[in-house]
Amino acid sequence: MKFLNSFKVIILLCLTLGLAPYYPEPHIVGKLNWIKGGANGMQIKDWWDVLLHGFPFILLLRVLLIKIVSKNAA
Repeated sequence: MKFLNSFKVIILLCLTLGLAPYYPEPHIVGKLNWIKGGANGMQIKDWWDVLLHGFPFILLLRVLLIKIVSKNAA
């Protein structure tokens, strides 16, 4: 599981899985705007889609928090 702590791998996941499909806007951006607008008409598959496309960004936040906490502890 060493690759889940690699910035290169996580950035690649964010740029591919996290943002794809890119046109007309990144998919996760459209889903987040839908949620921001009240999530009217969202089904369970849409929430699952948000989780899958958002997971790389969750990994990125996790690694950043680990780096910040370990830097402050040292």
